[in-house]
Formats: sequence, C-alpha cells, structure tokens
Amino acid sequence: MFLEVQRFQLRSVWQPDPYSFPRKEEEEQLLLRAAPTNLCFGTGPMALSPGWRAFTSFAMNRCGVLRKAVRSSGFPLFPWGHCPWRETGSFLDPEMKAFLEENTEVTSRGSLTPEIQLRLLTPRCKFWWERADLWPHSDPYWAVYWPGGQALSRYLLDNPDVVRGKSVLDIGSGCGATAIAAKMSGALTIMANDIDPIAGMAITLNCELNQLNPFPILTKNMLDLEQDKWDLVVLGDMFYDEDLADSLHQWLKNCFGVYRTRVLIGDPGRPQFSGHSIQHQLHKVAEYSLPEPTRQENNGLTTSTVWEFQP
Repeated sequence: MFLEVQRFQLRSVWQPDPYSFPRKEEEEQLLLRAAPTNLCFGTGPMALSPGWRAFTSFAMNRCGVLRKAVRSSGFPLFPWGHCPWRETGSFLDPEMKAFLEENTEVTSRGSLTPEIQLRLLTPRCKFWWERADLWPHSDPYWAVYWPGGQALSRYLLDNPDVVRGKSVLDIGSGCGATAIAAKMSGALTIMANDIDPIAGMAITLNCELNQLNPFPILTKNMLDLEQDKWDLVVLGDMFYDEDLADSLHQWLKNCFGVYRTRVLIGDPGRPQFSGHSIQHQLHKVAEYSLPEPTRQENNGLTTSTVWEFQP
C-alpha cells in the first residue's frame, strides 16, 4: 500500500519540512528496522521517500498503535457470553464481514506456522496498492503476521505443554495467530486483547478459518485495567515505541509480582526492544530463522526470538 503524503498533511503533525529532513544513514536503518515496509507505511518506490520517513517516524515514535487506537475506537468487543452481537460464530456485522473477506487473502504461506490460516493484507489485495488515505478504517496492523507473533505461535505449537490446561492472555493480538496457536495446543482459557475493534472481528474470522470456536476478545487497553490472574501472558511485536515499552515493562512486572504469571515475549530484534532495560530481565527460550517472505516485508530482519520475562 503506497503512502502518498502531501506536504501540508505532514506539516500538520510534523514541524520540520519533511522534504528537507536530514537523517544519518545509521538512523535511517534503525527506523527501517523498527517498521515494516508494507501496510500504510509504504512499500515499493515510496517506501524510502523523505515523506515516508517523516510519517513513519511520527507514527511509530509519537503516536503508537495503542494510544492512537484507544482514541479512535468507540466500543469494546465483549467476551462472547456478554457480546451484543447475535450468536456465537456470527457476531460480525454482515457488511464488515463482507468487507474483510473481500479485501484480505486467506493464506498460510511464507510464515513460521503454515498450519495456521489467516486473513491478511497481501500483494494480491486491492488496498495493498492503493493510496493509504483510501483505506476507510484505522491502520490495519491486524492484517500483517508480524515476526514476533510468528515466533511465539511457532513456539506454542511446538511446545504444547507450555499452554495445555492453562489460562492464556494474548496482548496486542492483532490477527490472533498466537491465541489461535494456544488454542490448538490445548489452552483451557484464552483471551485475545487488541484495542482495534476491527482486529477483534478479524480474529473471529481467523478462528473460523481454523475450525475453532471464537474465544473472548477484549478491545480495551489492558494497561489501564485492574490485573487479573493468568497462567501465561504472551505478547509479540509490542516493543516498537519507547513510552509503550516502559508501560508494558511496569505492567508485566506487576503481573509477575502479584500472580507469578509466566510471560513470553516475541520480538525480531527491533531497537526499541533490544535497547530497553527489560533486556536485563529476559531469558532466551527459542530463536527462529524467518522465512524469506517475512524478511522481505520487514526490511531484512532475519530472525525472531521468544524471550521469557524473569524479573
């Protein structure tokens, strides 16, 4: 999906003129490693334009998906027993369901988990090539299978004892792949959390694709809620913003301190994670070589690692 940003649009959110925005080569590479080249951040010839650099820096380092979506989302997806939609398995608004089915592709290729089918935004989809402002909803972060989530999902599928019979919370669930992997591996209770309501709808469709009954989905900001007891908390690709990383770190420390919850984190080595103080409290559990399509979509990141948080 190309990002075509007009000069006046950028000035409304970014004070320096983006077309004379200097950046050292090393800083450019760090920025590229922090954000993929697909989605509305640009792909193809627009991906390296000065406008793309300025917008990406603003979106990844100033907005943050969490804060942005909290402001734009108007309602939560309640656990299925309390959901205002019609019945289990058909809670999606028919028009939204049709929109998602028309503008995503069902695929299991090019990831670490070929046994999981997902609806994703791919080069075969219309909006992949359209201008970003033509996408009618919030940025579709749920439509990408991020490398940290791929590593977590692969680990849970290969090590079902980690989740079998346990309660699992998936923070920043996105497409829902890690929660789906937990369900496939025998988790007793699962909640997927993503603050974008459309992500919740996409997760429901992805459950159906994999012949699973939908599990509870919450689209409120978990960091603002009273903590509950979970046997395992998983989160992938969530350390992309320094402020968010700090908030997550504190929330996870509280979760571990109160309930002794096990925490697994998936990340492909983004600088906001690699340079964060949480590194002193991590134990490497597994490392995976990323498939070539995932490498291409994520600016050449080659591996993704699962870490256990041990404060």
